[in-house]
Amino acid sequence: MAKNLLIVESPAKAKTINKYLGKDFIVLASYGHVRDLVPKEGAVDPDKNFAMRYELIEKNEKHVEAIAKAAKTADTIMLATDPDREGEAISWHISEILKERGLLKGKEINRVVFTEITPKAVTAAVANPRKVLSDLVDAQQARRALDYLVGFNLSPVLWKKVQRGLSAGRVQSPALRLIVDREEEIEAFKAQEYWSVEAECAHPQQAFTARLVKLDGKKFEQFTLTNSKDAQSARERLIKAAGDALQVTDVSSKERKRRPSPPFITSTLQQEAARKLGFTTSRTMRVAQKLYEGFAVGEEGTVGLISYMRTDSTNLSDDAVKEIRDVIARDFGIQALPDKPNIYKAKSKNAQEAHEAIRPTSALRLPSAMAKFLGDDERRLYELIWKRALASQMVPATMNTVTVELAAGTAHGFRASGTTVIDPGFLAVYEEGKDQKTTEDDDEGRKLPLMALGQNIPLSSIHTDQHFTEPPPRYSEASLVKTLEEYGIGRPSTYASIIQTLLYREYVMLDNKRFRPSDVGRAVSKFLSAHFLQYVDYEFTAKLEDELDAVSRGEEEWIPLMERFWRPFKKMILEKSESVDRAEASGARELGPDPETGKPVSARLGRYGPYVQIGTADDEEKPKFASLRPGQSMHTIELEEALKLFGLPRKLGMIDNKEVSVGVGRFGPFAKHGDTYASLGKEQDPYTISFEDAYGLIEARRELIANRTIKVFEGTDIQVLNGRFGPYITDGVKNGKIPKDREPASLTQEECVALLAEGKPVRKMGGRFAKKATKKVAKKAAKKLVEKEAGPAVKKAAKKVAKKAAKKTATKKVVAKKVAKKATKKTAKKVAKKVAAKSAKKPEAVAA
Repeated sequence: MAKNLLIVESPAKAKTINKYLGKDFIVLASYGHVRDLVPKEGAVDPDKNFAMRYELIEKNEKHVEAIAKAAKTADTIMLATDPDREGEAISWHISEILKERGLLKGKEINRVVFTEITPKAVTAAVANPRKVLSDLVDAQQARRALDYLVGFNLSPVLWKKVQRGLSAGRVQSPALRLIVDREEEIEAFKAQEYWSVEAECAHPQQAFTARLVKLDGKKFEQFTLTNSKDAQSARERLIKAAGDALQVTDVSSKERKRRPSPPFITSTLQQEAARKLGFTTSRTMRVAQKLYEGFAVGEEGTVGLISYMRTDSTNLSDDAVKEIRDVIARDFGIQALPDKPNIYKAKSKNAQEAHEAIRPTSALRLPSAMAKFLGDDERRLYELIWKRALASQMVPATMNTVTVELAAGTAHGFRASGTTVIDPGFLAVYEEGKDQKTTEDDDEGRKLPLMALGQNIPLSSIHTDQHFTEPPPRYSEASLVKTLEEYGIGRPSTYASIIQTLLYREYVMLDNKRFRPSDVGRAVSKFLSAHFLQYVDYEFTAKLEDELDAVSRGEEEWIPLMERFWRPFKKMILEKSESVDRAEASGARELGPDPETGKPVSARLGRYGPYVQIGTADDEEKPKFASLRPGQSMHTIELEEALKLFGLPRKLGMIDNKEVSVGVGRFGPFAKHGDTYASLGKEQDPYTISFEDAYGLIEARRELIANRTIKVFEGTDIQVLNGRFGPYITDGVKNGKIPKDREPASLTQEECVALLAEGKPVRKMGGRFAKKATKKVAKKAAKKLVEKEAGPAVKKAAKKVAKKAAKKTATKKVVAKKVAKKATKKTAKKVAKKVAAKSAKKPEAVAA
């Protein structure tokens, strides 16, 4: 029996490490977090020093049981979860669970930390264990408690004031604000016209272009020429002054050094993988996790290929630097090595938390040699990490920039620049990507011909070009991560989950790989910025992150930090819950009066998304509603566009004395004839679709319905039907597959019964919409009946019981809405009658 139990987070890591440690060890995985806060109100109690109520994560219960079982027989327990704040907290949770179960008596429990999965690193870590660091645990607990308190208290305000089902987060909301603020900048942007002027020079050795830098004796700036007339006039003056040549008035040469970037930390890896490989942040972290946990690499066996990928540190170990320098000297020559290793200072105060930058565990494992053992994503990311680590320890690139000043007469001047690489240095291996190009980038790699002072350079032409200023670009994943890091919002290890949450909640969407906020996202952000500005303020969020980092370093206590946050936050929640108007909170906009009725037209956010409305709830007539079209936003739509939306439903014509029309419903645009509905295709527009095309969709739908039934067995519920994926058998309870070699129409009843016995249960319809509908129906029915048959003393009790009954009915996920409606009405009636009968005998008891 193994004497030592070593616990890691992932099964892949457990499998790799198990091979390193021998028979005296058993290595088990926790499969990530083992406990979390109870997902109920009161899981964090501010009145009891923010005491937290935890419960086991259901999906990991069996893994915890396996750990507990192994702990009973082990002499020593080693907690080898990830080497960061979160990993420290997981280790603490595991030790607390084992302590609560009385499994630590007389046993040694230690924390083991390694930043790479190699035999050397793991055996060294096991030989030098330590205790769990309470400061790191406190910081993680405070972080989790803050996230819980913000989410559980702020989200219900959003439900009440903006839309149900929304959520707010301590870090997610400032990140959303960044994206929304950028969108508003873009919308408010007014393009300005400007003109550039260039001279095409016909040097005998090599033609080149020079840009205008002086006009009429003054510096030529971006907005010196702002219209075609002025640009043309300036061109004529320049041609007249220059004649057929420009004269060289100055030639200067400047040498500069370009230093390599530091090795990757989490955020820079995410940015570069987005720029160079097109990876999302979550994809980058998923692939990096695989590289860290290990691959089988031939005779060497299974080994981790990179160091731990959640880190703020740019530091490299002495051993890693020595090996990298050896590879540089071997493959690029001794001249590519600096005299001393390059040392990079980390920007984060907390960089010591995870000890090293992201690097290959051995620089000797060349990307070309590893390629055959890796998938395409893993190969590309490994190559990126290997090259960046190698380049970080090479000499700077030496560049030479030549600048030539050229005169056109005495009052005008042009300039040409060219930059050439004298010594590539680190550029022989790696060059960092950029989000936007600069003028310097255009000059790089351009070589100018030799020119002497006073030389006349033949002039081919002078041309002017019109330009317009452009709005700031929307954030890409790379630029958003960079901005989050610059502002100090969140930490690199959380960026991927922040972005995923915003996308999952549909607060933002990716449009050409750039983030665009949805109307819901904008409404949430505007509401929070208007009423909870402090809590989405970039500076406040960054300061709170710094304070949490201070807790992790043991410089600050976590409970006073929580107190300072909670008291004013709670007070604001209570105030805003009462004072804020719902229409204003959801970002409703009045667009102007309807020309026909004079009633106000407004854009609003409803339960199922944005819409426009004519009239108000206070009018005698019910307001008219219309959904927005794809691409339209309630924040930018104008009156004229809004009025066009009320053109639906469109009447297209008559067939068989029944109208053919098109409209938009909850599930998108549709065509209708009689009782038949047909969805419009993605490319079809309900505002422009023709009568012929709409009726064609209806006929196709009818044909589909007619051909759906292949065979019916009388006296039974068994049918052979055509489905989306081909013919199948059903009896309403189970679906059965039809063998490929059988003609569906030839199946007998006995064969169908046998095939159904092996089939799968029918996937129930309804889901959350059915659940909501049944609750609503039950409540309504109960309320009516209670008011009719019972006294006021039992109304409250009856409603409560009816609500529970409705919930129970809804969870059964009734197949059809009609059945659900009948069932809930029946349940509500039954419950209400029961309560009413009891109340007649003992109203006090029922009320209690």
